[in-house]
Amino acid sequence: MKKRVKDLWEYFSTYEKVWFFSILILSVIFAFLFPEEDINGVNGSLIMGLYLADTVLNILCELLISKQSKWNFIVSVFVEIAEILICVVLSYRFATMATTLFFWLPVDIVSFINWHRHPDKYDDELTEVRKLSGVMEAVVIIGIVVWTIVIGWLLSGIDIHTDLFGGNELLENAVCYLDACASAVGIANGLFILFRYREQWIAWYIEAALETVINILSGQYVLLVLKLGYFTNTTYGYIKWTKYIKERKQE
Repeated sequence: MKKRVKDLWEYFSTYEKVWFFSILILSVIFAFLFPEEDINGVNGSLIMGLYLADTVLNILCELLISKQSKWNFIVSVFVEIAEILICVVLSYRFATMATTLFFWLPVDIVSFINWHRHPDKYDDELTEVRKLSGVMEAVVIIGIVVWTIVIGWLLSGIDIHTDLFGGNELLENAVCYLDACASAVGIANGLFILFRYREQWIAWYIEAALETVINILSGQYVLLVLKLGYFTNTTYGYIKWTKYIKERKQE
């Protein structure tokens, strides 16, 4: 057991360990500075616990993706469970909840199998990754726009009460459209990850920006620390994947 813990510790670089614990400590500090109130009859401490669990699992998953490790998908399953619970407890973000339940959970399993079948020929701890063509990028962008308009309109018509926005109907509708867009970008991101495309980092960056706006509108300040982690690690992951692709192409 001691050797496994040591191997796991040495598996991550100094930067990765500093990044992980920095986000973790900041999240705990924010949890004390901005405690959650009771929402929809659920204790605020329980809600904060879900936020912190979501943060820890997400940053671990992010690190494993940047390291091209197939094991990120196992961690991701627990991420999806935490995020579904948050959506249910707060009675909001139903597009994200449906996408997580019916898309992300199955995709995590299929992606694990697909990544397992494409190990790097020099290092079996890595998975082969590649970049996307320009035509496919255009198709994805059109699909995201259409999905956002249609799903956002459908969600804004659902009359489901939540204490999260203090009865502000305009704010609720705005979050519906942002949620629809985030779920569309999330689907694109999931497909990019499944097929090992570097552009998943770009999609993730956009989704993190949308999530940041939603968290601010919803008063979920502790989750802003997680988004800070997303922005920094997404840049790190994109650079690592790009470097890997260039090196393999030269070889």
